[in-house]
Amino acid sequence: MQYFAVFGNPIAQSKSPVIHQMFAKQVKINIEYTAILAPLDGFESAVNEFLAQPHHIGANVTMPFKHEAFAMCDVLTDEAQSAQAVNTLYKTSEGLLGHNTDGLGLVQDLMRQQVVLKGKRILIIGAGGAAKGVVAPLFAQGIDSVHIINRNVKRAKELTDQYLTLHPQWKLTAGSFESVKYDHYDVIINATSLSMSGQVPALSNHIYKEASCIYDMVYLKEPTAFLTHAYKQGNRHLSDGLGMLVGQAAKSFELWTGQVVDTTPVLQVLRAQL
Repeated sequence: MQYFAVFGNPIAQSKSPVIHQMFAKQVKINIEYTAILAPLDGFESAVNEFLAQPHHIGANVTMPFKHEAFAMCDVLTDEAQSAQAVNTLYKTSEGLLGHNTDGLGLVQDLMRQQVVLKGKRILIIGAGGAAKGVVAPLFAQGIDSVHIINRNVKRAKELTDQYLTLHPQWKLTAGSFESVKYDHYDVIINATSLSMSGQVPALSNHIYKEASCIYDMVYLKEPTAFLTHAYKQGNRHLSDGLGMLVGQAAKSFELWTGQVVDTTPVLQVLRAQL
């Protein structure tokens, strides 16, 4: 038996235990995966206590501890370094390894839906942690460019400057919502939480019409405000973030167990439960 957990605060809403148990059943291995409410001032102690136990292999990390998890790792993957945040911990012979599977989960979900990324122009709305984790995995797919827009333009430019210092060859730019007034993009990704409050980014409506995929990282029982607005503008290639949630979990599971899983049946179960 292998033991895993997800740490967060709050944590009761987490779907990770259900997702990972479905993965384990799919590949016929026995695991125990629990959700642990970590104190806001005691995250590192809680993780260390858990991982000190025999057969406790790894853990996931959710809000608000991803930056603390990053700081406590001995080894970091490129994805974790790029995002400056960790959502997956794994005990190794070299110490505690930190990984970030959020962007990999997004890419996995886009590929599951047969969205072509190679050579495409990507628009990311928002410059927070959600956006930060997906830039490098998108460029790894051979995209043409990424433009990041944010209400706080300075924050968007700071984010692009961080990446361009390490990857000067990337076509990565930043701007205001007005900066895309006459532009066209192949894939549009909403990395803000606006949909949670029923709001829509203040974009020109033409931006939605020709995209081959409109993606909202947020998911709700009903289509989000962002996706509903895109639908009204005539786009039918719409996706919410539930597939990204399952995809990032699959990448964690693969790191820990070496098992590649099929995310589609798990996604179908979760969708039915919403």
